[in-house]
Order: sequence, then structure tokens, then C-alpha cells
Amino acid sequence: MSTQPVLILDNVTKSFTLHLQGGTRIGVVAGVSFSVEPGECVVLGGPSGAGKSSILKMIYGTYRCDSGAILVDDRGTYVDVASASPRRVLALRRSAMGYVSQFLRVIPRVPTLEIVAEAAREGGVEAEEAQARARHLLAMLNVRESLWSLPPATFSGGEQQRVNVARGLAAERPLLLLDEPTASLDADNRKVVVDLINERKRRGMAMIGIFHDEDVRAQVADRIIDIRHFADSHAA
Repeated sequence: MSTQPVLILDNVTKSFTLHLQGGTRIGVVAGVSFSVEPGECVVLGGPSGAGKSSILKMIYGTYRCDSGAILVDDRGTYVDVASASPRRVLALRRSAMGYVSQFLRVIPRVPTLEIVAEAAREGGVEAEEAQARARHLLAMLNVRESLWSLPPATFSGGEQQRVNVARGLAAERPLLLLDEPTASLDADNRKVVVDLINERKRRGMAMIGIFHDEDVRAQVADRIIDIRHFADSHAA
């Protein structure tokens, strides 16, 4: 297992400019600095609107930060997501970091089993092993086998979220971002996700997540970082 952090945020700042409102700047966060070690789950805390999801999206490269560095360990070399080209960010997503968002976004009409297996193949897993992993994860997450050949668009919210979790865990990338992965799940399936998270931690996966469920948070968090400490108080 690597001894260096998988993720380092150094003085990261983010704001939004409302161009249709005379260029009004809305501050989100400022001076965000922390790191995540292999096998550690860091949870972002704070009220809704504090900037937790914005931080995850900056790490994943969906949002650009205004300043600072976001360093992700890619096989021993740090890549700064804040300054990397879009092509490099896409490559980093394949090799080094996965993302479980609040909502499942997939290509329509693709079967559920293929969605999960494809996520594994994108992470470098051979095709036969990718299929096996997909089957294993979907079964663990109580997605009925009768649904595996169907696209998940017509599934319930909880079923879609379980597919989302399976896809995020399929490739076992070094870093996984989790944005409310248990929000739509019942107690039994929340427990399955907690067990999967803790099992991946034991194998060295680093995670950073948002969990509003206090019980889940208590079971997975090694540290909780209160994002209110990074509130931008200088927005105009």
C-alpha cells in the first residue's frame, strides 16, 4: 500500500459569478486544504449549501476551482486536476478515481449488467473478470438478477442507486468519491453499502464522501471535516 496521500487539496477556492446579475460573485469555499490517505474515509460535514458537493465536483474535474491545487495520485505521480487538460482529467477518471453521484446517469437502453461491467473494464479489468465483478456486486447489493438484462431507467430510486454504487466499486480505483450513496436506500441495503465501503478501506481504497445519515457516517468515517471552516466570507 502506498504511504503517500491519494488526494491533496491545497488552498482551493471556488465561487460562482452570476453574469445575468451584474457579475455578482457568490462565494462557495475558500482556503480548502486537507489530504486523504490510502484506506481512509474522510467525510465532508456541514449544512446543505456549505459547498460539500462543490468540493467533490472540483476533485472530479466537473467544476473548475478559482485557485489552489487538487492533487490526485495516479500510479505514483500526482496530477493537478485544477490545471490538467480535459483529456488528462478523463484519463485520470479511468485510472485513479471513481464517483458515485446522487443520481444514476447512464446511456439509455444499456443493460444494467453491462453498465457495471463497463465501469470495471474502463478501470483496466479484463472482460471476463469485469462480468464476474458486476454479477457479484449486483447480487451483493440485492439487485434482482431478473433486472440485470434491463436498462435501469425504469428502476426504483433505490435500485438505481444500488446500480450506481456497484458501478463505482467495480474497478477498485485508488480514490472513490461518494455523494450521498445511501440516501435512497432502506436499512438492509444501507448496511450492505457500509460493509462494502469498509471492506474497500481495508484493501487500501481512499474515499471522500458526503453522508447525511448520521448512523452511516459514524460507521464509515475516519475523519469528519466541517466545511463551514472554509466558508468564503469575502464574496461580493
